[in-house]
This record gives sequence, C-alpha cells and structure tokens, in this order.
Amino acid sequence: MLKRIVKLTFKADKIDAFQEIFQEKRERIESRNGCRSVQLLRDIANPNIFFTISLWDNEECLNAYRHSELFQSTWAEIKTYFDDKPEAWSLNDVG
Repeated sequence: MLKRIVKLTFKADKIDAFQEIFQEKRERIESRNGCRSVQLLRDIANPNIFFTISLWDNEECLNAYRHSELFQSTWAEIKTYFDDKPEAWSLNDVG
C-alpha cells in the first residue's frame, strides 16, 4: 500500500474554486484503479495550505492516475491557483 501526500499552497482568492474542483473530482479519483481513498485536509495555522492524502495499491496505480487525462486536466486548471511550489511525498507504511 502506498500513501501519497501532496502539500498545496493557494492564493487566498482561489481557495473556494479549488475546494469546488476537489469535490467535483474526488469521486472520479477514488474510482480510479488502485485508489482506495482521497482526503483533503487544511492547515490550522495557515488556511491557504491544504494537503491531499491518497491511498493507492501500488506505485503503478498512482502513476497511471498521474498520467491520466483526469489528472492532467485538473492539474492544468489548479496550478494557476498556487501561491507556492507544491510538494509531494510517496510513502510506505513501515509500522
């Protein structure tokens, strides 16, 4: 099982638009082959920072999603909303 964490920092005036897009796309992301769940979390101290946490069967499933039209079109739309460079980590459970 692979956990993907992505940190996204948004311009204040783009937060509502991002949250709408996430809610629109969430079910489609979760229906992708190998995706177990997708969560959206918001930083308490800085409300412009969000994290997505997704759970995947393996790296191949994650990469297939990352190369899909769904990801490419969504990313193209939201990347204009960023106020800082996104950061991402792919992690395996070791405990």
